[in-house]
Amino acid sequence: MYRFINVQQNTFFLTIIFITASLACFSQQKKYENIREALFASQQLTGETGPESVNWIEEGQQFSFIETQENGQQLIKSYNPANQKEAVIFTAENVQFPDSGEPFSYRSFQWSQDSKYLLFQTRFRPVWRHSGISDYYYYSLAEKSMKLVAKDAYTAEVSPDGKKVAYERGGNLFTFDFETEQETQLTHDAQEKVYNGRFGWVYEEEFGLAQAWVWSPDSRYIAFWQTDEREVPLFQMTDYAGQHPAYTQIPYPKVGDPNPEVRIGIVDLQENREQWMEVTTEGGYIPRLYWTAVPGQLAAVHLNRPQNHLKLFFCEAASGKARLVMEEKSQAWIDIFDFFAGINHLFFFPNDRQEFFWISDQDGWSHLYRYDYQGKLLNQVTKGEWEVVIVNQVDSKNNKIYYTSTEVSPLERHLYTISFEGTKKEKLTQAPGRHFINLSPNTRYYLDTYSNVETPTQVELWNSRGKMLEKLVSNEAVTSFTNTQQYAGRELFSFTTTDGQPLDGYLIKPFNFDESKSYPLILNIYGGPGAQSVYNEFATNGWEQYLAQQGYVVASVNNRGSGGYGSRFEKIVYQKLGEWESKDFVETAQFLGEKPWVDENNMAIRGHSYGGYMASFTVLFRPGVFKVSLVGAPVTDWRLYDSIYTERYMGLLAENENGYIQSSVNTHAANLEAEMFIAHSTMDENVHVQNTFQLVTALIDHGKEHDLRIFPPGAHGVSYNGQSYVLLYSEYTDYLNQHLKNGQHP
Repeated sequence: MYRFINVQQNTFFLTIIFITASLACFSQQKKYENIREALFASQQLTGETGPESVNWIEEGQQFSFIETQENGQQLIKSYNPANQKEAVIFTAENVQFPDSGEPFSYRSFQWSQDSKYLLFQTRFRPVWRHSGISDYYYYSLAEKSMKLVAKDAYTAEVSPDGKKVAYERGGNLFTFDFETEQETQLTHDAQEKVYNGRFGWVYEEEFGLAQAWVWSPDSRYIAFWQTDEREVPLFQMTDYAGQHPAYTQIPYPKVGDPNPEVRIGIVDLQENREQWMEVTTEGGYIPRLYWTAVPGQLAAVHLNRPQNHLKLFFCEAASGKARLVMEEKSQAWIDIFDFFAGINHLFFFPNDRQEFFWISDQDGWSHLYRYDYQGKLLNQVTKGEWEVVIVNQVDSKNNKIYYTSTEVSPLERHLYTISFEGTKKEKLTQAPGRHFINLSPNTRYYLDTYSNVETPTQVELWNSRGKMLEKLVSNEAVTSFTNTQQYAGRELFSFTTTDGQPLDGYLIKPFNFDESKSYPLILNIYGGPGAQSVYNEFATNGWEQYLAQQGYVVASVNNRGSGGYGSRFEKIVYQKLGEWESKDFVETAQFLGEKPWVDENNMAIRGHSYGGYMASFTVLFRPGVFKVSLVGAPVTDWRLYDSIYTERYMGLLAENENGYIQSSVNTHAANLEAEMFIAHSTMDENVHVQNTFQLVTALIDHGKEHDLRIFPPGAHGVSYNGQSYVLLYSEYTDYLNQHLKNGQHP
């Protein structure tokens, strides 16, 4: 049973006893018996993460959460911050699907706005990374009744007034009316590869949304994307199972290919009428839609194909007329969301005033700007050499904005409040570390989940006046585990590159570290634009802990291209991916290699996806530093990857052909000196195995030995079950031991 935990401060005497006991058992701490145990110990190092599936209800006066019991049964419960009481809202125990005797189960749920009904997503069948097909059931808390409202639907959502559910099925949009229990079809023109209210693969993957339609706040309108993929080239893949393998085909636009065509429609449910908006892609994209505070007025975000020119249009539902409100241009690219931080929106439209906010890096740092509905800039709300990451809530009533930023450090995230005019700024979070904030809609309360290099995950309930109401999770079990198991925490470090750029990194040293010894080094990297590998947060990676126990120094770095350090630091990689990142990886290794306790002759670089690209590109473009390269699911030539992601960072092929050639791993295959291990799945729909096969061909053509592991099933993660996951990391580890330790295990 999940319990909220009240944690009292340790007394001085208990602290002394704890330290004494820790010293006594230091030499008795256990090693992982094998890599399987280490890999699955990541959960023990992560520990409790607090209430699951939190939804604020009753206008922010309470929140609901899922509690998983020991028998696996899930309860939906409510919690009242005012009196710290919880109550059971729903249990699936002894509940069956209404249309069968099958025990009821669900993947997720959402609330009606009045907090009286639950919409359950059930029988989920995955399609792409973020989406799939499901059956949706509506549950009345008062009547304790369950009704099927949508079968085989891609997405579904309750209307703001709670009277209907809208959903997409088979490429068309529908509503189900609770009062009449009638289904109404809203669109009728879907056909093969033409969908209303559904994205294709590339929009979903690279713009971060799975639901391609939006309810208006008054429940009168539904705005939607119509996606036409008929001209998009097909990619096909197979896992080679059976006598005659089945092939999966995906419309997947690569660099320079025709993209999906989209147009924006609005259905007026009151008039039973459909209207198309007079805003078109013009060869680019429409990645975001927002309803404004004016009834029947839709904001549409347009990006040109290189994604360096943004236009914001306001469209009228009744006529489809569109007017340009604002635009912004960049010398590199413009972000409209943050995939790595899980932040879907950088525009914010309060529903009670005709103003909007936009996070932009136009002054070199991501900051908050305030506009009126004529597109006039009213003021820049935040300023400084730090970045606004997300707007947590806009409180129009009190003229305040709650946001998370990097002001303390790029390695940390903290919650602040500020007035619309940019005055009265106040920092709310207290402890050092990376904070994740879940703020109630009324801004009275927030859940704060954080950790730092010395402290495992903590979850606390605060009010916005700066008082902690309750410690929900302290993860004493994690502390106990690290006291009995050999554990090496992260050490943060900084250094300056030869061209004067400061970089931040972390180190994990071998357990029982002896500075008189010399240890092999593994640089574990990702490196992609906007991503960040190093934070002031607790180390929970079981494989890195296993490597430390095996006598390796593990390190990572926030290379140029990473987010959190301003646009100059991030966007220096524009149109030349690989060049600056590889420089920073090499110089990080060289900086650490100067330490007497690092064996500069035995260093490895390892990465997956973009990290796989960098692990392979670095040892070929800048050979002679790393002895081993571990490469997982790499992009090896950006001409083989999808159009939206690649052209955002590399520009158009016709305008940067030499940049594409030089950024290709395959171009530099003749330079391989390191030992290279490559792993990929043939069912990777994201980074196609074609990338690896072209690199392998280039290496063979130059007579370069390498090691290749193909996993026929699987996806972008390569491994496809527990056994294959253990095997993959066992092979990585054995490869390191073979080539950095001459096959000797410590």
